[in-house]
Amino acid sequence: MTQPPSPRILVVAGEASGDTHASELVAALQALRPDLTFFGMGGARLAARGVELIHDAREVSVMGITEVLPRIPRILRIMKDLAQAAEERRPVCAILVDIPDFNLRLAKKLKALGIPVAYYVSPMIWAWRRGRVRTIQRLVDRMLCILPFEEDFYREAGVPARYVGSPVLEQMPKSASAREFRQRLGLSEDAPTLALLPGSRMSEIRRILPTLVGAAKQLASERPGLQVVVPVAPTIAKEEITSRFEGSGVTPVLVDGRAPEVVGASDAAVVASGTAVLEAGLMERPLVVVYRVSLVTYWVGRMMLKVAFVSLINLLAGRRVVPELLQGDMTPENIAAEVRRVWLPGEPRDAMVQGLAEVRGRLGEVGAAHRAAQTVLELLPPPAVA
Repeated sequence: MTQPPSPRILVVAGEASGDTHASELVAALQALRPDLTFFGMGGARLAARGVELIHDAREVSVMGITEVLPRIPRILRIMKDLAQAAEERRPVCAILVDIPDFNLRLAKKLKALGIPVAYYVSPMIWAWRRGRVRTIQRLVDRMLCILPFEEDFYREAGVPARYVGSPVLEQMPKSASAREFRQRLGLSEDAPTLALLPGSRMSEIRRILPTLVGAAKQLASERPGLQVVVPVAPTIAKEEITSRFEGSGVTPVLVDGRAPEVVGASDAAVVASGTAVLEAGLMERPLVVVYRVSLVTYWVGRMMLKVAFVSLINLLAGRRVVPELLQGDMTPENIAAEVRRVWLPGEPRDAMVQGLAEVRGRLGEVGAAHRAAQTVLELLPPPAVA
């Protein structure tokens, strides 16, 4: 008697964080249903879980209107390839992770094929483009939310949703002193330490890092022996970081990844807006949020933005816990001033750290991947009985 083929699941993730979240979800599904197989798009972490990658996530890793336009033909080709693979292989379910401009268009093709869709890491439609909720209501069978306020937002719009918890919690190192983190990373244990997190895209390195270097130069002149540490994403060549410090008088210490530990080792951090802000905030060290995009992208986004803050820390807190320096406000002088304000013990630093601790408490317990996997299994047929 021939064995039925293993049920297949299509997984589509972009960005380093999406690849991480998706790989943890796949691992949880493999533990619950060892008969499942996976294919799709992602990065090194999904590949390490045994997912057959038709495309690499870096092929669609662009942000901002001016960067996306030249890549549209290639992006559409990738989308067509994934839809064609789904038509040929007939997965029992699709798990789409983040990258909404890509994944919601792919979801339309998958629904036309009758493939159930689970969406992990909600698009931030509560912040802008709220009209998208109608599209999601048509195309998504389960929305797996990682922010506590998202579940009610979606349920009110008729979208089956569940808050599974924040996968970032699982990725955080255990609490330790700054000295302990410095020791682990091979840093000077007694030196004052500034962490710079300029982002994981080359466009962010170009637009953000030179300004961060300028701030570090100012702070280094005030703090002899200042240790400037930069965690380097796997998507960025180290030369792209070191070249932007040339002539500044500051020599950075580069660390492969390990961004939360780098923040844990710091007295204060400057962090480009995005998932890294939440990771940094969970380390409960003072931080300054910065960001800069092209003027076109900024003005379009500003017209559509429906929330008071851009950082997840402030959104979750419902108030300004950490400063946000965006566009023209992101200057070396402003960054240095905000870092100075919270560098030493005192009311401003204590208030920020307390606010960060409150945000940590609102995210609940670890176990997001397992809860997400349980929800995905609701969409699948039961395993075949031998």
